[in-house]
Amino acid sequence: MSTLAPAAVLGPILGIETSCDETAAAILDGEGRVLANVISSQQAVHERFGGVVPELASRAHIQNVDTITRQTLGDAGLGWHDLSAIAVTQGPGLAGALLVGISYAKSLAYALGIPLVGVNHLEGHIASAWIDRPSFPKTCVVLIASGGHTHLFHAEEDGGFRLMGRTIDDAAGEAFDKGAQMLGLGYPGGPLIDNAARRGRPTAVRFPRSRVRTGRLDFSFSGLKTALLYHLQRMTPQAIAEQQADLAAGYQEAIVDVLVRQAFTAVEQSGVSALAVVGGVSANSRLRTRLAARAAEEGIELGLPALSYCTDNAAMIAAAGRRAFLEGRVASFDCEAISDFALPSSADGEAVSRRQ
Repeated sequence: MSTLAPAAVLGPILGIETSCDETAAAILDGEGRVLANVISSQQAVHERFGGVVPELASRAHIQNVDTITRQTLGDAGLGWHDLSAIAVTQGPGLAGALLVGISYAKSLAYALGIPLVGVNHLEGHIASAWIDRPSFPKTCVVLIASGGHTHLFHAEEDGGFRLMGRTIDDAAGEAFDKGAQMLGLGYPGGPLIDNAARRGRPTAVRFPRSRVRTGRLDFSFSGLKTALLYHLQRMTPQAIAEQQADLAAGYQEAIVDVLVRQAFTAVEQSGVSALAVVGGVSANSRLRTRLAARAAEEGIELGLPALSYCTDNAAMIAAAGRRAFLEGRVASFDCEAISDFALPSSADGEAVSRRQ
């Protein structure tokens, strides 16, 4: 990582996101407002496999990243030389997919003679809470719930993070995907279970709620998946089809219960009055309803990104990159993809420094 003195003025910044199966580009102006946000989904590529195939994801990024970036520039009404910096997801994610975005961003930054900022994907998700609400408290609890991550952080005013809990096995989004496959709903699982559950009764089938005794606010969803599997094995295919909506609603409720319980326990333990919930799972309608009701009941300020900023997108990467740039953090041109890139945080008193 190389550093600059904090910049006083920043013009438009381009964000590029290729960590998994979305090719995305976005541009924010100097004040952090979104000028353009374009996402190319690979759902049709991976749907028949029931999950993301890393090699196919990388190939699709290669085919799409330049087209998507040019479209973003056009939507923003800007040219290449209007850009003042480029932010790109450096990790965590699929190594090959990350490499496509980083290589493209390096080439652009070098050709244009502008700074490059490597962004942690999780820091991007966190930044999404402030894209439309810049006045949302900086000191808060943040729950990141997505296909690959379920983390609880205490975010501090100075930009630091303290890890309060994380999944010890499967992420919440993965539990949705695997559950949808078992129920015969298809891929991607989150939206499909959400839609099916709206027709069902959350109390019709009771699935277990995990409690992990690690001394932290950790999560576990592997037991829930197993419970659904065993439950379905006792049913006939006809019964599963007839009860699909109730099964989806009960399964979803088990995931939502745990997320809401842990998030508000973290708020209580931290002594803060604000909670941000970000990541793809934050788009779930039942989770948003439950969070809003609990927050109103307890007088907690709730931050939920717009649906367009919940799943992987480049606006969040540009937002996190903008903050990093203004703090004087830029990357050198020999920076590499870090598939297991840890979010800079402290846990159990041990500090983890940023890597770029």
